[in-house]
Amino acid sequence: MEQWDWKGIDQELYAKIKAGWDGVAKPLDGMGRFEMVLSRIGAIQGNLVPAVKKSRLLVCCADNGIVEEGVSQSGQEITAICAVNIAGGRSSAGIMAKEAGADLLVVDLGINTEKALEGVRDEKIRKGSRNFLKEPAMTSEEVERAIKIGMELVRDSKEEGYEILAIGEMGIGNTTTSSAVTAALLSLPAEAVTGRGAGLNDRMFAHKRAVIQEALQKYGYLTGGKALSDRELAMDALANLGGYDIACLAGICLGGAKYRVPIVLDGFISLAAALVACRIAPVTKEFLIASHSGKEMAVKAIEQELSLTPVIYADMALGEGTGALLMLQLLKTANAVYEESCSFEAAGIDPYQRFTTKGRNRK
Repeated sequence: MEQWDWKGIDQELYAKIKAGWDGVAKPLDGMGRFEMVLSRIGAIQGNLVPAVKKSRLLVCCADNGIVEEGVSQSGQEITAICAVNIAGGRSSAGIMAKEAGADLLVVDLGINTEKALEGVRDEKIRKGSRNFLKEPAMTSEEVERAIKIGMELVRDSKEEGYEILAIGEMGIGNTTTSSAVTAALLSLPAEAVTGRGAGLNDRMFAHKRAVIQEALQKYGYLTGGKALSDRELAMDALANLGGYDIACLAGICLGGAKYRVPIVLDGFISLAAALVACRIAPVTKEFLIASHSGKEMAVKAIEQELSLTPVIYADMALGEGTGALLMLQLLKTANAVYEESCSFEAAGIDPYQRFTTKGRNRK
C-alpha cells in the first residue's frame, strides 16, 4: 500500500489567487465562498488561474450483501439497471452531467450480475459485498484493490486532461454501509447517523438502525473502541462494514491528494468515503471540495469532523453525483467571473482597500 505522505496545497499560491480576486472590479469578497474554493482549486493544481472547464464525474457502483437483512425498499437488481441508465445519460446524473458540461465514467466495482453492462467500465471485484451482519463485508485484499482502482481512476483522468473530478455512486443498501462505517469511525451509535435512505417506513427504519447497532457491537466498535491507529481503524471499519463503492470513492479522494486533482464530493456516501480517506491520510482533506449538505442524518457530523463547508443547502438526497454536478456548474460560472471580469485598473476605478480590525490599511 501507499505511504500516504503527500504534501498539502501550495499556501503561497492560494494567497496569490485570493489576492487576485481583490483586483476584480467588485466588492471585496463579493463572490463569497467561491473565492476561497476556487483559490484552493488553483493551489491544488498549481495554477494561478484555476482550471475547471474539463471535468469528469466518476460514478462508483456496487451491491451490498446487507440488503439480505431487509434494510432497503429495493432489491439488488436495481443497481445494474440504474448504472446502465446513468452511463446512457438517462438518469438524473446523466442529464445533469450534460448540462454541467461534464463527461461521465460509470464503474462497476461489485454489481451483482454476470451480464455485461452497456457503457459501464468493468472493474468488478466481486458480485456484491457480503452480509456484514454475518461476516465481514470485504477482505482486506478486496479493500486495498478497490482503493487502488479509485486512485488509478484519478491518475488516468489527469493524464487524459481532466482538470477537476466529481464523484458519485449507485448501490442499493449503501446508506446502510455508509451509516455503519461512519458510526464506527466517529464512535457514535447507529441512531445518531442512520437515516431513512430512499424512504423507509417506521418499521423498516427501526430495523435498519437495529441491524447497524448489532453489527457495531459484533465487530467491537461499541466496547470502548479498538486499540488501532486512525488509519488502521479506517481500513478495519471499511472491511467489516463498508462496500466496494465506498472503498473506491475513498481511493479517488486519496488519488486527489496524490495526483493533485481537486475532488468535488457529493452527498452522504461520498462523505463517508471522504472520512475514511482522511483517516488514512489526513492531508487528503485539503484536496476535497464540499458541494451540498444533504438531508441524511450523518452528513453534518462528517462535515464538522472534516471542517467541510458546503455551498448548496437544498436537502438533496439523490446521490449519483447530482449535488457534485450542481457544484461544478457553479464553479465554472464563478471562475468565469475571475477570468473574464474587468479589473479595477481597466475600469479606471480605485480598488477597495482591506483594513485591519483596528482600522489600519492592510498591506
